[in-house]
Amino acid sequence: MTEPPRPPGAGDGYPPDPTAPQGSPYDPPTAPLSGAPGAGGYPPPGGYPPPTGDQPPAGGYPPPGGYPPPGGGYPTGGAYGAPSGGYANSEDKTWALVAHFGGAAGALISFGPLGFVAPLIAYLVRGQQSPAVRAQALAALNFQILWSIIAFVLLFVSWCLLFLPSIAVVVIQILFGIIAGMKANEGQAYRYPMSTSFIK
Repeated sequence: MTEPPRPPGAGDGYPPDPTAPQGSPYDPPTAPLSGAPGAGGYPPPGGYPPPTGDQPPAGGYPPPGGYPPPGGGYPTGGAYGAPSGGYANSEDKTWALVAHFGGAAGALISFGPLGFVAPLIAYLVRGQQSPAVRAQALAALNFQILWSIIAFVLLFVSWCLLFLPSIAVVVIQILFGIIAGMKANEGQAYRYPMSTSFIK
């Protein structure tokens, strides 16, 4: 009867002899004891470097898990800030809205010629104190002056044309006055189309 084939790489002494003394070349390698530096340089358990006797940092060790230290979170301060859109306060925003919506309302009430009144009032009352109001009021004032003149002239010319040109002019004044007021409410400067710079 023949001997069964041996596994590859198996030399003499396979399987290990149970009567062999301890420390034979067939003993499996063992890991070093916990906390003791081994031949392979195993770190101590826990994954932290061994203590060196130094003092902890001034701020203390960071908490485990990589989270920021307590006390962070949302920035402190009031929940409400300054009005958006470059206005210094709510009064400036109000006067900017008066300039635009007031121009539209004046044009509607007077059928055109008095659309410039509200922007002029906003410019005179608040324009010297606030650059934002001054810019908004000037834009509305220049637009409404031009179209108020056109409306005034057409009011006399259009008697024989059943007021159609005057109605178109008033609609233009009202429409663009409302658009500019909505932009001012969002804090944006609106550039009136078909306008000119009577006042600088």
